[in-house]
Amino acid sequence: MIGIFDSGLGGLSVLSAVASLLPQADLTYLADTAHVPYGDKDDAFIRRRVLRIGRHLVDQGCQVIVVACNTATAAAVAALRDALPGIPVVGVEPGIKPAAAATTSGRITVLTTTATARSERLSRLIRQHAGSVQVDVLPCPGWATKVETVHLDDPGFVESARRHLAPSLDSGADQIVLGCTHFTFLSPSLAPIVAGRAALVDVADAVARQCLRLAGASARGAGRLTLLATAHPERLQAALPALGLRWLTGKLAAPVRHTAV
Repeated sequence: MIGIFDSGLGGLSVLSAVASLLPQADLTYLADTAHVPYGDKDDAFIRRRVLRIGRHLVDQGCQVIVVACNTATAAAVAALRDALPGIPVVGVEPGIKPAAAATTSGRITVLTTTATARSERLSRLIRQHAGSVQVDVLPCPGWATKVETVHLDDPGFVESARRHLAPSLDSGADQIVLGCTHFTFLSPSLAPIVAGRAALVDVADAVARQCLRLAGASARGAGRLTLLATAHPERLQAALPALGLRWLTGKLAAPVRHTAV
């Protein structure tokens, strides 16, 4: 079984990619909705949550763990790997490497939560993979909450996002990296804003491919999906069709359950 977790709904974008690529794998998704969002929490708090959730998923029988949250990966994936020796742990990091390879203007922008923007891990990724490319890190407060409340068709958001991205686009950025798994669900609103000027870079499919490489026997099961939430499990269930993921409901072994972690 593969365990996937996030602070809330954003990691469902990664769950969808993993379930598509590994259709026979048994998957457990845990939304830490009692503490969403992680983006405005300090690193010590995030680290405690990541360690507790990771251990909980292993106790449930998960043999691969996916930290489906850029903020949690930046703050705690190293600590989780240290705490779970022998368990493959897959993190989610902004697609700086593919964006840097694809840019023709020599300038890219990374859209992040506030916590990811200040992380040393993000700075290290930029140093390692961006080379001579100019990288602008653009925090996007409130965007993850927009997904959590499933307000994806808000015309006011489109206009505010247009203003938020304008300086980056006007400066010549031609790759816009979605540095938060929540932001995948905002792509339909963001794509028209950047059309003809820049490409949106997402890493959900790359994370799924990494799971495929590491899963081994965990990729072979009955294709069952278990959904867990630390608060308001009914909202997680309702989010699937609202986010265009109705097809995942057919894989559910049972209704979404509350879990205390």
